[in-house]
Amino acid sequence: MLTKRSLLLAAAAIVPLLGLSDAASAKDAKKLGLAVANLQADFFNQIKQSVEAYAKEKGIEVITVDAKGDSATQVSQVQDLVTQNIDALIYIPAGATAATVPTKTAKAAGIPVVNVDRNADGAPGDTFIATDSVNSAKGVCDYIAKQAGGKGEMVIIHGQKGTTPEVDRSKGCGEALKAYPGIKVVGELWSDQWHQDEGFKLAQDLLQAHPNVSIIFGQADALALGAAQAVKVANPDHKVWIAGFDGDVAALKALKDGVFDVTETQGMGRLAVDSAIKIVAGDKLPADQLQDATLTTKDNVAQFIEKHP
Repeated sequence: MLTKRSLLLAAAAIVPLLGLSDAASAKDAKKLGLAVANLQADFFNQIKQSVEAYAKEKGIEVITVDAKGDSATQVSQVQDLVTQNIDALIYIPAGATAATVPTKTAKAAGIPVVNVDRNADGAPGDTFIATDSVNSAKGVCDYIAKQAGGKGEMVIIHGQKGTTPEVDRSKGCGEALKAYPGIKVVGELWSDQWHQDEGFKLAQDLLQAHPNVSIIFGQADALALGAAQAVKVANPDHKVWIAGFDGDVAALKALKDGVFDVTETQGMGRLAVDSAIKIVAGDKLPADQLQDATLTTKDNVAQFIEKHP
């Protein structure tokens, strides 16, 4: 029969073993996989550069793959990353279609996943890092509406339909416009890859159909820059206010030069690396890590050109 003393001794012996078990389950991140939706998009390329530079500071190797906007390619790329002994996957889905497959593939192999900018609905990773796009888009559309005097015709050039930022930015802008009954949204078109050339073509189509437009919201800076080109070609006899979103380095310089009027500057790369390190070490992170973007105009753009967040 066990005495009280023997029970205490047994419990004391188990405690160190439990500590060893916890320590064994935690480790240092040495190699990360970075699966990017499309490096032709300036914003995604900016995240890549930030992740790689910050990981290098930490002594961490990063293997980067570019899906070039194709979900099937990304599925194959992540399958390959899983075989390369990565400690964690930083994942920007290439689109809404098949977005859950890479997450499931990595998780099945015991690899934690940090989703960035776009979530994989139905199969999220260990944490999701993004700008609070609803609130930020509300801010940028409120600003541009005020600049336009609270009235006029507006068109919206959406990002890739169904992706997290496209849905959230649409919602946020819609909420802002409720306060401006004098503004009428007369046209909306969706891009496939968030590219500048798409922004140019879609804006041209919208301006031809609605020549009196005085407000354009491009849901990414590349789309806004394309729209600015289209406005320049159309040469309307009135001011057209143009808003973007992302705070791409190249776009910030264009904003300073007056090419367009306002954006929201965001940054996620460093947080993605820190989150991967913590998860690999055994830490539990929030399901969502939403960050505030900064409304950026000619008045405050210089600080972000000098040092991007």
